[in-house]
Parts: sequence; C-alpha cells; structure tokens
Amino acid sequence: MSTLSEVAQKLVADNKGILAADESTGTIEKRFAKINLESTEENRRIYRELLFTTPKVEEFISGVIMFDETIKQHAGDGRSFVQVLTDKGIIPGIKVDKGKIPLAGFPDEEVTEGLDGLRDRLNEYRDLGAQFAKWRGVFKIGQGLPTKGAVHANAHALARYAALAQEAELVPIVEPEVLMDGDHSIEECGIVTGMVLDEVFAELFINKVDMNGMLLKPNMVLAGEEAENKSTADDIASATLEVFKKSVPAEVPGIVFLSGGQSSIEATKNLCELNRDKKSEHPWALSFSFGRALQNEALEAWHGSGDNWQKAQEVFYNMAKADAEARRGVC
Repeated sequence: MSTLSEVAQKLVADNKGILAADESTGTIEKRFAKINLESTEENRRIYRELLFTTPKVEEFISGVIMFDETIKQHAGDGRSFVQVLTDKGIIPGIKVDKGKIPLAGFPDEEVTEGLDGLRDRLNEYRDLGAQFAKWRGVFKIGQGLPTKGAVHANAHALARYAALAQEAELVPIVEPEVLMDGDHSIEECGIVTGMVLDEVFAELFINKVDMNGMLLKPNMVLAGEEAENKSTADDIASATLEVFKKSVPAEVPGIVFLSGGQSSIEATKNLCELNRDKKSEHPWALSFSFGRALQNEALEAWHGSGDNWQKAQEVFYNMAKADAEARRGVC
C-alpha cells in the first residue's frame, strides 16, 4: 500500500494535474441549466462517465475529486467509477465537506461544516477506493473582512479535517480559497491570502498534520473580478510566489491551484506564468486542480447529446493537455 507521501507525490507528478469533478447537486444543476439539460442522477452519471473515460486523458490527469453520489456510481459497462479511474492509472479522490453555513456572530462570513461523523465517512470512502480527500474553506475580502474569528474558525476546521483524513490513510487536500468577489486590489488579495495561509498552517501544525502527506489547493493572488486595475499574468505569478514563499512550508509536496472563477484561458495562462523560467525556483510542484476551467468547453461541446460524445472528449483532452503544458511553462 502506498504511503501518504507517495500518493501526494503521484498527484503532483510532472505534467499532470487534478480534475475537480466534485460539484454538488445544486452546483451541477446550474451548469446543466446553461445547456438546457435536466440535472437528473442519470444525466450526471453520463456526464461524469464522458469525462472519466476520455481516451488517454490519464497522460495529463493524475487524480479526480468526486462527489458522494459520483464515487458510488458505475459506468455503462458495469465498472464502478473508482475502477474506471484506477484502470487508467488515475487516483480516485472525494470531497468530504458539506458546504458553507453562516458563521454565528460574524455577519457576512461563513464556515464550512461536515466534521460531525467525518471519521466514519472517511473510512467509508477509503473502503470504496478513495486515496485522497478534499475540504474547502472560503474567505471573503470586504470592509473589515475577513475577520480574525472567521479565519481561525475555517483554518481550525481545515486542520481537523486534515488530521482525520490522514488517520484514515487518505491524503488531505487543504483548500483555503480567498474569493475573487469584489473590487479589491492584487495587493489586498496578497495580504489576506498570506494571513489565511499563516493561520491554516499554524492550525495544521497544532493538529499534527504531516506536511509531507498533504497538498494545498489555494487561490492565486490576483485582483477582484470588479477591480478597475486588472492583474496581468506576470503580476499574478510574482505576487502569488511572494506570498507562498513566506507562508507555505517546504515539506508540502505540491500546490494544486484552483481556478476560482477565472476563465479557462486565464487559469491556464496564469498557471503557465507561475511555472515559467526563474519563477519556478521554489520547493513545491505547482500544479492545478481545476473544475470549471477544465470542464466548461467540454460541457458546451457535449450539450447533453450522445452524438457529441467523441467531440466533447476531444475538447476535454485538449484542455487537460493545455493545462499540463502550462505546468512546464509552455503556453
């Protein structure tokens, strides 16, 4: 059996990244609505099968994060999705948080729930074949936000989850996301991202999480989507690495960036710039764990029709290839 460190290293193997296919039922319903497709369990199953069975996509995808429904589903040939991925050499993973709820006493801020019963759920997912897990905490930039209380609450939850995941022999992907929402500057994003990362790693150390057996899934440092001065790819790469070099321990094997509302083109370009030339002088692998940025074009190409199956898979393969090339600084 592979150790946590070995699985973490495989997930950030050269020229590969992670597909985030862990959309909740509500989220994927919104995605399907854009192509006028009803979000039934069968349609969700078919769509995930399209992605998971894409020929040769394992050249660029190291792991897949699934939703509770998805990890228990099967492909048309009778194989479980876990088996489909394993047969391609792709590592199965699972999202284990239960989403955001209002944080009592902190207006306009949220905390992620799901710690109750988590030990048993992690063991169940491990027995189903998952080898890694993911938990997301979100942080909003605004007037007086995020507060120290909200940062601490979410960092503590991330750390408790990570400790429980490692106890269950699953690699925890720790996802602290500073949201793009708002008109904040790239400098403000850098300050908040650094504050969040410092608190998250302080809690991880307190909770005895093994840095060698985890991965970090953060936002890139960039201006808010409503900011007047937009961030260039070079600015984003420089600001991101400046913050992460101060806050992320060298023992962490890799950083798998989320796309966080960026378009497919923006996310790929910014990942490429992060890995270009001397910018890559750091102790971690810089990879991706994209959801929308990997899937949007394929979903549009499929449009819910079996006639578009091959075309959609080709689109998905090409997107995965582009992001894999971005890991090498080629774009």
